[in-house]
Amino acid sequence: MVDSIKIHFIYILCQPVAQFARLVIAGIVMAKQPAKKIFEIKQVVDPDAKVYPRSISGPYTRWRWVFVWLTQIVFYGLCWLPWHGRQAILFDIDTRKFYFFDLVLWPQDTIYLVLLMILGAFTLFLFTAVAGRLWCGYTCPQTVYTEIFLWFEKVIEGERPQRIKLDAAPWSPRKLAIKSAKHATWILFSLWTGITFVGYFMPIHDLVNDLITLSPGAWSSFWVVFYAFATYGNAGFLRDQMCRQICPYARFQFVMFDPDTLIIAYDTARGDARGPRAKGADPKALGLGDCVDCGICVQVCPTGIDIRNGLQNECIGCAACIDACDQVMDKMDYPRGLIRYSTENAVSMRFTTLEIIKRAARPRVIIYTAILLALTGAIAWSLATRVPLKVNVLKDRNVLSREADDGSIENTYRLQIMNTGDQTRKFRISIGGVEGARLKGDSEITVPGGEIGSQSAIVSAEPGATRSGATPITFSVTDVADEKVSVTESSKFWMP
Repeated sequence: MVDSIKIHFIYILCQPVAQFARLVIAGIVMAKQPAKKIFEIKQVVDPDAKVYPRSISGPYTRWRWVFVWLTQIVFYGLCWLPWHGRQAILFDIDTRKFYFFDLVLWPQDTIYLVLLMILGAFTLFLFTAVAGRLWCGYTCPQTVYTEIFLWFEKVIEGERPQRIKLDAAPWSPRKLAIKSAKHATWILFSLWTGITFVGYFMPIHDLVNDLITLSPGAWSSFWVVFYAFATYGNAGFLRDQMCRQICPYARFQFVMFDPDTLIIAYDTARGDARGPRAKGADPKALGLGDCVDCGICVQVCPTGIDIRNGLQNECIGCAACIDACDQVMDKMDYPRGLIRYSTENAVSMRFTTLEIIKRAARPRVIIYTAILLALTGAIAWSLATRVPLKVNVLKDRNVLSREADDGSIENTYRLQIMNTGDQTRKFRISIGGVEGARLKGDSEITVPGGEIGSQSAIVSAEPGATRSGATPITFSVTDVADEKVSVTESSKFWMP
């Protein structure tokens, strides 16, 4: 049973992937239409060349690390957060329940998962239309973990020149020791990442205890190793290849771009012609632009592109080149912003910041925003008014009706009462729909939070109280302490 649930869960996860693949294919087809081609996309990166990003400092670099810390604190910390004697966030596949603080979702609540995916898609569409690839540059797991792995690499192997020199050097005991230390660090970090990931699908304390005692289950072991291997391979080896060649979003994004979308832009009119010069030299007198052709913008790029060649699929919008170029401009006493966040229209028409902001409110942005707000409001309203109670009424089909010793007609039912909240509740059962019908036995049941209670119900009515055959009857289950928590379900009462 558990294996079938897991297979069903994997199937559910695959559906959004299939849908997204269809969107990607449609996006690629649309992006190839000449009438829709807005930017000149250039492919100038050698796919076989290894990229050695140079360390850089600056406001955008600090913002990237802020998001690295925020995302990882949330990811590694939330699974350890206790909440009413259990894990605060847990997608418990074995019990088929999703705990999110006080909210408990059951398989019948899959609609919320679907709505959440739609909400995420429209959020991505909106931010891409307005600000380009901010997701890729700051919060994408590939970017975040690549930053972390590069930091480990820099600490162990050194800065960019030392890393290049080490890779070019022949193998030696020193090189073997340095490489072994780096990969051991990567593997340990990846394994902990895999454990954390699986800890959102089974209690993290149980998982860690099973690993310490060397008694983990087959499924948990597989997913820990699988996710660790994916982290190690993607962030340690694929890195820029993932963004340049594997991830479909780089192609799909251009369907949502237009000349007023914020991108990393090189100001060609100001920067060209490029060339070196002494500090303090007048570039106009030399027939040069502000670009000194130092190449630092290329050295700091995590995908190894030259942003001066125009917008490219490989640009993830991380703004490392902006920090690098601004530092060079400061040293040369030139104005900052040769490379900057801007739009195609703003660069060509010299728009001010205020004009850029005004042009952001265009039809597609307004439509995305309206849909996003409406969807968010609907989900919030649905969750706020959601009754933490579900009831199933099962009629005894072996004996439709029977005559009791006192001559009354009895029907037997079984009620399954699902307390989808997080606190223990006491429910009262009442009936209606059949005149004079009464409920025999216990009419109250206590159900712990997140559990299912089962109660037998015998309904008795006098002969002739209703017509022969099936008559609609209702069962109302109400929280004794809070009458707003109430559900009414229908069934049939059989009269001979």
